[in-house]
Amino acid sequence: MREDLLILPGLMCDAGMFAATLAALPQARAIDDHYGGADAIGVMAEHVLASAPDCFALIGHSMGARVALEVIARAPDRVTRLMIADTGVHGVREGEAESRYALRDLGRREGFDRLVDAWLPPMVGEGARADAALMAALRAMCLRAGQAVFEAQTEALLHRPDTDAVLQAVACPVTVVVGDEDQWSSVAQHEAIAARIAGAVLHVIPGAGHMAPAEKPEAFNALIREWLDVPAIPSTT
Repeated sequence: MREDLLILPGLMCDAGMFAATLAALPQARAIDDHYGGADAIGVMAEHVLASAPDCFALIGHSMGARVALEVIARAPDRVTRLMIADTGVHGVREGEAESRYALRDLGRREGFDRLVDAWLPPMVGEGARADAALMAALRAMCLRAGQAVFEAQTEALLHRPDTDAVLQAVACPVTVVVGDEDQWSSVAQHEAIAARIAGAVLHVIPGAGHMAPAEKPEAFNALIREWLDVPAIPSTT
C-alpha cells in the first residue's frame, strides 16, 4: 500500500489545480484552505504539519514547493519523498517586491478580477491560453482566493526563508518538474535546483507553462506514478 500523498498548492491556488491528480490517486489530498490565510512560509508549514499524517509523500507546486521545503526543514522524518514543481529556491531578487506590490495595488485600485486577469495568462503555456474551459477554471480558482489571501501570500514570498540548508540535507527521493513553457520559473532554473539536491531527478513537461498540473494533467500524473514507484526512505517516527 502506498503512503499518503499531500499536495501543497501555490500562490492563489487551491485543490482545483490538482483536480485530475486527486481523481486519479485516492491516497492524495491537497491543502485547500490557502494555508489558513497565513502570511509567512513557516506558519504555512506548521499549518500543513498540524493536519498531515505521521508520514507522507509530499508535492509542492510553485509557492507550495517553498512550503514543502520548510516542512522538510521542520519535520524531515515525516516526509518519505518529495516532488517540487514550477518553483524557485532563490532569495528575493531585485525588483521582485516592486512587481508583486504593483499587482497588489492593481487589485486594490481596480478590483481583484483585474489583478487575476493581469497575472494569470503569462502563467500558462500557449496551448492553455487557447483552452477557454481551462482558463475559466483557473481564473475561477484564483478568484476564490481573493485579495486578502493574495496579499498574505505575497508577504510570505517576499520574506521567504533561505533554502540552502534543507537542499543540502534532504535525504528522501526527490523529483523536480517544470513545464517547458514556464515563463515564471524556467527550465534552466530547475536544472540548477536539481543539481543542488543529491540524487534529484529532473523532468520537463512539453507544452506546459507554470500551471503544469492543470495544463498537462496526464503527463504530470505519469511523473507522480513514476516517482511513487521509487523506493522511499523509511520513516524513523
